[in-house]
Amino acid sequence: MKVMVRKNAEGVFSVYVPKKDLEEPIVGSERESLFGGTVTLGNGMVLELPEIGPGQTLPLTVEARKISG
Repeated sequence: MKVMVRKNAEGVFSVYVPKKDLEEPIVGSERESLFGGTVTLGNGMVLELPEIGPGQTLPLTVEARKISG
């Protein structure tokens, strides 16, 4: 599913899922860089984010895979 990863003014990362009109903060991540591993959203959903190349800036739209939630 296509998702947008953003960072707000307070430095909190969030994921927006357009098809569900859902925006949730990222409350946990497998990797410090967020990408290339799983992230847990505030509602309990777990998504796997792809690796991204260096130099990418946020907001960024990526193809994520839903693991649970």
